Amino acid sequence: MSTAKGSPNRFRAKTSRILHGAFYVFLVAGIFAIGYAGYMVADAYSYQSLEATKFELPVPALEPNALAQGDVIGEITVPRLGLNAIVVQGDSVANLRHAVGHISNTSLPGEPGNVALAGHRDSFFRPLRKIQPGDAITIRTRQGTVEYRVESTEVILPSGTQVLRQSRDNILTLITCYPFYYVGAAAKRFIVHARQVELVPAEFAAPDMPLRF
Repeated sequence: MSTAKGSPNRFRAKTSRILHGAFYVFLVAGIFAIGYAGYMVADAYSYQSLEATKFELPVPALEPNALAQGDVIGEITVPRLGLNAIVVQGDSVANLRHAVGHISNTSLPGEPGNVALAGHRDSFFRPLRKIQPGDAITIRTRQGTVEYRVESTEVILPSGTQVLRQSRDNILTLITCYPFYYVGAAAKRFIVHARQVELVPAEFAAPDMPLRF
């Protein structure tokens, strides 16, 4: 009889130890995940602040054909959404971890054609979930300041590369993953279409316009 009564007790004790062990494993994993996410965010914004400071230094502007992967192009701002981010050349994983990436083989800001920029939906381009037609988008480079006006948004499949095609018009295409709150690799892409409305060369821009961070 004592053996029969002891068996359930031993089972409950064993189950309790397993559950306690699992609790501490998940607790440590959760702390690690939060710490890693915090590090990634801090690393990204540290990079942004550093590049913003360097961008203000009086150095010669880069020629378009001299741009290398990761070179800073300028800053994108959407005032109504509070979106401010450094734009770099290329949309590699490393570049998009730190900044908004200019997609190679599309026009540069201020050039004729389609300027395409990509950013992560859970970092710099997260505010785009609230963007609306009519919103102003500004891109400032050492060559000057370009202002665009949002015309429309759409959701497409990743295979929808038509949004990267060149254009006779001066347009801006912003690309991020969709849905914004999807866990894991999102299945679609959120696209913002905007049209250039003003171009102010650097020599005519206000000298005291700092990058905003």
